[in-house]
Amino acid sequence: MKTEFFAHGKLLLSGEYAVLDGALALALPTRPGQHLRAETGSGAELHWTSLEADGSIWLEARFGPGELDAPLESRRFPAAPKQRLLYLLQAAVRLHPGFRDRISGTRVETRLDFPKNWGLGTSSTLVANLAAWSGADPYELLALTFGGSGYDLACARAGGPIFYQKRNNGQPLVEPVDFRPPFTDSLHLIYLNEKQDSREGIRRYLSLGKPSPAALEEVSDLSRALAAAADLPTFREILERHEALVSSWLGMPPVKHRLFPDYPGSIKSLGAWGGDFVLAAGQPGDAAYFREKGYATCLSLRELVLP
Repeated sequence: MKTEFFAHGKLLLSGEYAVLDGALALALPTRPGQHLRAETGSGAELHWTSLEADGSIWLEARFGPGELDAPLESRRFPAAPKQRLLYLLQAAVRLHPGFRDRISGTRVETRLDFPKNWGLGTSSTLVANLAAWSGADPYELLALTFGGSGYDLACARAGGPIFYQKRNNGQPLVEPVDFRPPFTDSLHLIYLNEKQDSREGIRRYLSLGKPSPAALEEVSDLSRALAAAADLPTFREILERHEALVSSWLGMPPVKHRLFPDYPGSIKSLGAWGGDFVLAAGQPGDAAYFREKGYATCLSLRELVLP
């Protein structure tokens, strides 16, 4: 028997960090994501292979009954890829015990549609697919493993842009939003040539203390305003207000000040500050500016994001 699952990647347009404390965020699922195919075989071992977008293997592991049956340990989430995967499987079994009987002798292959270092959700798409396969609640599985706000899990199953907000009952608000700016050709996504550790970014933010209720509400207002912006000057003004606000919390300069001070448009970090992708709002031909500075991966918003 063969089963297949797919989860979309993610970009966080607004609400980075603040979404952890209940601010409303505007999130964009991406066209590329991650596939998971599970095929029942013989024997007792689970054989797992994870492929990069180019077909190369980045993780291969076998887990025997003794490992799969071991209880989930209350310890720091492992960093090593094989141990992290085992922890995820054990967490899925804890949440849905019937899953254990279905994975013996199974061969699993996962395949990314995007380079793993792009930060579009290698982990979140895996959690979403594993939850769908096992029957576990995806947000409970996330809480037991990687942690985080969960907006990326919402993107994994979304058909287009969403508003996302954590709620105290454990089930977030996920609301489709009509985000189709008429100036899309002036919006560019630039990869900064380095992978940002989201978990480390979250730890830094949490160490600084929770923003005030007024600041969180301001982020929510900016998220709504971004989705509703009807022209590029208004959109750029909102981006810059958001960058200034988060900069004041983190004590870090905005990415434009650090890397692109001579760029005439606006630039906003997407997700954890310091790496992965940024959004540039300027002119349709601005990709050439970033490529000349050594940032070869410059995509249009239309190219990467679901409509």
